[in-house]
Amino acid sequence: MMDTFILRFILSTVVVSSLVLTILLTKKLFNRHISKKTHYQIWYFLFIPFITVFLPWDFFRLGEIYQQIKGLFFLNIGTTLNNERINGSEVAQESNTNLLHDFTVSVNKSAPEFVHYSFIAVWVIGMIFFIGVAIYANYQLHHLKKSAISIKNQKMHEMLEECKEVVGVKKKIILKETSLITSPVTLGIFKPYILLPKNIREAFSLNEIKYVFLHELSHQKNRDVFVNYIMWLLQIIYWFNPFVWYALKNMRIDRELACDASVLNKLDQNVYLEYGHTIIRFADKQFGRTYGQFSSGIGGTKEQIKRRIQSIADYSGDSRVLKWKSKGICTLVGIFVLCTSPLTAAIADSNDAYHFSGKNTVYEDLSSYFKGYSGSFVLYDATTKNYQIYNREMSEKRVSPNSTYKIYSALFALEENVISVKNDEQIWDGTVYPFKEWNKNHNLSTALSNSVNWYFQNLDQEMGKKQLQYYFHKLKYGNENLSGKMDSYWMQSSLKISPIEQVQLLQALEENTLGFKEENVRAVKNAIFIDEQKYGQLYGKTGTGKVNGKDVNGWFVGFVKNDDNTYYFAINIQSKKGQAGGSKAANIATQILRDKHIY
Repeated sequence: MMDTFILRFILSTVVVSSLVLTILLTKKLFNRHISKKTHYQIWYFLFIPFITVFLPWDFFRLGEIYQQIKGLFFLNIGTTLNNERINGSEVAQESNTNLLHDFTVSVNKSAPEFVHYSFIAVWVIGMIFFIGVAIYANYQLHHLKKSAISIKNQKMHEMLEECKEVVGVKKKIILKETSLITSPVTLGIFKPYILLPKNIREAFSLNEIKYVFLHELSHQKNRDVFVNYIMWLLQIIYWFNPFVWYALKNMRIDRELACDASVLNKLDQNVYLEYGHTIIRFADKQFGRTYGQFSSGIGGTKEQIKRRIQSIADYSGDSRVLKWKSKGICTLVGIFVLCTSPLTAAIADSNDAYHFSGKNTVYEDLSSYFKGYSGSFVLYDATTKNYQIYNREMSEKRVSPNSTYKIYSALFALEENVISVKNDEQIWDGTVYPFKEWNKNHNLSTALSNSVNWYFQNLDQEMGKKQLQYYFHKLKYGNENLSGKMDSYWMQSSLKISPIEQVQLLQALEENTLGFKEENVRAVKNAIFIDEQKYGQLYGKTGTGKVNGKDVNGWFVGFVKNDDNTYYFAINIQSKKGQAGGSKAANIATQILRDKHIY
């Protein structure tokens, strides 16, 4: 879960940073072809990648879309599979209970876990700091509102109502004054205020106050106060990202330029200069106060005021052509963002879960078998074509296959003639392993029953990652991710598969719908034969994920074959206490199969 979140977050950070550069480039290239309002509103697209980190995109099945896209561009490398059948002798079937035992080595993951937790800790500490800043800023705003008193000047109230009609603001605006500010401030999302400096009527003419009202009401009309809070939320989440800081700084400047343009659009050209002089009188006043990040006002720094005055001097109104250009450019940027952001989350999620349709499925409660463990059990009846599933979420969740992958590693090696039905022995190189069963020569049957790592590592090495990738894609084996180390990508590493996918692959293997040679499939099935009882023959393979000496992930996958039917099953159990091994998974599975009168 943490891995997926971190991957999502990193991808989102990359997308946000790239989007900042894209927006800056777009604004520079089309500077004179988009309006001031569009220059500001185009920054809104920054909020979309931020949202994708936290939305449950797996609900929308976007992972399936990513897999389909991946399939379209996947290059079919390697040799072509064929259905040629070669006669060969069957391996004698004898009970092999070793397949129910655990033979696994521990994976040391202390360093990555430390990195993950350190990453989260630093990020959270930074967020706490900036949340504290935001709380303090809002406390200042609350103090401003409490200190403010109502303005009794009737002419100012009448002018405010006239300006509201001009701007198109219908919501009630509370007009007050306070001695704690020297520049007008607009604040409040649900209950909007315009706070004026005390005695502003004595220092400014009615015309200048009208310009102030038009400016502040334009902020209200554009919901800039609400946008300010979203901007700060973005800044809290990405506090470490200089691209975000730079973008938000430019966004605030563009906000004021857009607001000025909105006011100028409602004034006669001969008073533009007067409006500009009014702005100059508020230069540097109040700017830099913490609460200024959550409110809007007519003032600003001298540098910002300089840009705004230049913009006012150059303003000639927005022509119809400019408006259409602005809409077109904004639409193109919007399409780009909407296409890339959900796909980014889907890429992160595509490795995490298999999205099962749930048709012909009964979800049952088998929790009494899983005491002390989290896990799932999937059973497929080949005759009725029905699934019986315990724990839907975990049955779709992809986890490392561990030694269960060796079923297919063996099949791939047989297909590639790395080994053959008649010559499947691998020579032990003398390296001493933790299990005495591993310290000798092995053939396919003994290697699978004792889960001999070095045997299958040799097979993989001879085939090469390129050819392995071809076969894993051919099977659609889980996430098909072989980016981990060549000798351990299947041990709590990059390769992952869900219990439902395990069952589907076993059915395809047993019925040989995968396009492999019949004798090779038969050899693998014989090698995973466990035992024969009254109700049928049991085939299967365990797998154990051991991390830092603890068994955290246990598998048992297989099928029961009798005269009338075949039942395919997969069980996966997990435990933070370190007792979730393949043997325990096999015990639970055989108990469930016995109680269902299947084996």
